[in-house]
Amino acid sequence: MLEGKRIGLGITASHCTYEDVVPKIENFIKAGASVVPIITHSVLTAATRFGTGEEWIKKIESITGEKVVSSIAGAEPFGPSNPLDCMVIAPMTGNSISKFANASTDSPVLMAAKATLRNGSPVVLGISTNDALGLNGVNIMRLLNSKNIYFIPFGQDDPYNKPNSLISDFTKMVETVEHAINHKKQLQPLFIQYLK
Repeated sequence: MLEGKRIGLGITASHCTYEDVVPKIENFIKAGASVVPIITHSVLTAATRFGTGEEWIKKIESITGEKVVSSIAGAEPFGPSNPLDCMVIAPMTGNSISKFANASTDSPVLMAAKATLRNGSPVVLGISTNDALGLNGVNIMRLLNSKNIYFIPFGQDDPYNKPNSLISDFTKMVETVEHAINHKKQLQPLFIQYLK
């Protein structure tokens, strides 16, 4: 259970997955957790066919009842002074995967993740990237073998048209976090058949 837990939810620029991910934030709240939303700069400023940053921020703040954290300075206190019980990044783009695996903290989301790891608390990743089985494969493998990092189970979302693409099954987000916090274990199976 997640009663009383404080969950950071980092959102990066996989705009096509927001419609799937954002409503699932409510599942954390139903499980008794509070959710602190954290976004990258591109989420804040992008306007795509999936909506504007302003529209998505309004939805996220409405669901969580919290203002989004949108600066590195705003995310840094999630270290010892204002800790999270778990940091979730969903969706997590290939760009953010690459940076996180190589210790680059150039966004509020990655700063919050670094601060959470510093506290010895779990970070849960929900990947959504077209190059997971390409150049980014090495970064995903590095993160899979890192202490206190867990993955929402993932699979190929379009193996014939996009053979290098992987996406997490975001319906398993809360369950993955429960395993990470309460059992310090990766939810299994990790590699799944992804069904659209």
